[in-house]
Amino acid sequence: MDATPPTSRQRGLFAIVRGIRSDTDPHTPGGRTMTRMTGGRFVAETVHGYGITHAFFVPYIAPRALMEMEKLGIKRVQTHGEKAAAYMADAYARARRGPSLCMAQSVGAMNLAAGLQDPYLACSPVIAITGRERQVSQQRHAYQEVDHKGPFSAVTKYSATLSTPDQLPVYLPQAFRAATSGTPGPAHLDLEGLAGQLVIDAEAELDVVIDESFTQVPPFRPEADVDAVTAALELLMQAERPVIVAGGGVTASDAGAELRALAEKLSIPVATSLNAKVMFPSDHPLAVGVPGSYSRACANQALCEADLVFFIGSHAGGQVTNGYTIPPRGTPAIQLDINPAEIGRNYPVKVGLQGDVRDTIRRMLARAEPASPRRSWIGRVQELVDTWKQGVSALVASDNVPMRPERLCAELSELLPTDAILVSDTGHSGVWTGTMLDLKHPNQRYLRCAGSLGWGLPAAMGAKCAQPDRPVVCFTGDGGIWYHIGELDTARKSGIHTVTVVNNNHSLNQEKNGVEGIYGGRTVGSDELWLFPETDFAGIAESMGCFGITVHKPGELQGALEQAFAAGKPALVDVKTDIDGIAPRAWVPPA
Repeated sequence: MDATPPTSRQRGLFAIVRGIRSDTDPHTPGGRTMTRMTGGRFVAETVHGYGITHAFFVPYIAPRALMEMEKLGIKRVQTHGEKAAAYMADAYARARRGPSLCMAQSVGAMNLAAGLQDPYLACSPVIAITGRERQVSQQRHAYQEVDHKGPFSAVTKYSATLSTPDQLPVYLPQAFRAATSGTPGPAHLDLEGLAGQLVIDAEAELDVVIDESFTQVPPFRPEADVDAVTAALELLMQAERPVIVAGGGVTASDAGAELRALAEKLSIPVATSLNAKVMFPSDHPLAVGVPGSYSRACANQALCEADLVFFIGSHAGGQVTNGYTIPPRGTPAIQLDINPAEIGRNYPVKVGLQGDVRDTIRRMLARAEPASPRRSWIGRVQELVDTWKQGVSALVASDNVPMRPERLCAELSELLPTDAILVSDTGHSGVWTGTMLDLKHPNQRYLRCAGSLGWGLPAAMGAKCAQPDRPVVCFTGDGGIWYHIGELDTARKSGIHTVTVVNNNHSLNQEKNGVEGIYGGRTVGSDELWLFPETDFAGIAESMGCFGITVHKPGELQGALEQAFAAGKPALVDVKTDIDGIAPRAWVPPA
């Protein structure tokens, strides 16, 4: 089950987790007395109070805090690399729609910062804690130390340095506020001491106070003002060929039902970004598919024919617009976003709506009159969708060996459990799962990589930690699995039972055409830049104490998945696929 949000009575209230209440003590805020404790205990009780059940880290960092977390039942997941810890925290936060925690010592802080690129791009509320050399060692060529400010400022919404434990009640709660509010994103605290020990091990008089509002995303649900809603509805009713582009804000707001109701009431086709893939039913007559660079041609074609585009919870960024070309510049637009700084950033808008997606759509639904069916436009969109489906049908049904990736995705569409969370790597994995794999059940979820190849395996582990009762499937390629294959050992040791499906074509074949275009054809030298040797990933998984199985033909996949889900341990399904299964480039309008 997804995390249950606080009740309306809890929202906006302060819940005391630790500390003795005193209604007569005039010397403490709110009449509370302080409790003397270590910084480590304060950190543990605070993250526990914000609902965090797992901490992802590479030692040696804040061991006293980790000890206190154990006392509270927080699972400590020690990874083999800092980037993997950040990736796990990213998917954990997205799966639970609330904050997460990753940590690294001073020496590994830059690796953690590199990993935070993904939650930053994915708008994921990750709290990152690092150690740093003592102040007296700064700017003096300390061993293994560089300045942390620049790297973390590039990938966080908020970053602060702490030197003593009495600063924790100011900066740690603020990190949670910053991470979860507005457009969510990572927040960072840099603690003095290589392992943060000057903050973690020292004692102070502290009071742990949890603001329930910031245990979830979104913490608040503002609604766009009525005049803007009215203006947007007027434009939508007047348009002849409108299209909705739904983005990650729909997912963060859990507004799938409202999106569908609005599309049906106003008779508007819906394209979904990768981050909103499951927010609109794939078999709905108004469904267009994923637009942009990882896209279905029909979605890009529909957007290029639209006379009005309504971006809902979408930044209208480079991927969903194929480099800001789809829809074409000059297409009239409306944009709804919780963060006003995003409205009009990439496409000038006729109307901007600042507010939470779910509650603003509800306001629109309450004021909208049903639109007359746009039969001509809907018919045209359905024609585009049908033409695309017919164009890929032979590959989807192919019995070729090695297996076509289109067939692999079609099989997974039918075989995934009804409550599965599918976690997709980037590159070809993002293209195949975004365009060729349909999630057919309302309780299924889709988490996709926002940045770095190799994210998929550790991210699936983070999602499983957040939703332990749900099956979690990672879809990656052999290029992706190599990055963090050592985390299969982490999964085994920590009892994190995910299923990893490897689209194994022994190559980075996404690079093939570009490389051979430079070389003027295939040569030994060009092969070095994209070909891998054949690898038995199932055997590697078995050698690490996990379950591994190899699939050569489409008919073998169902049995392999059944065994993987029943294995009672982390599982890897090594699917041998066609090296010529290269995803087509995004459709663009003729020059």
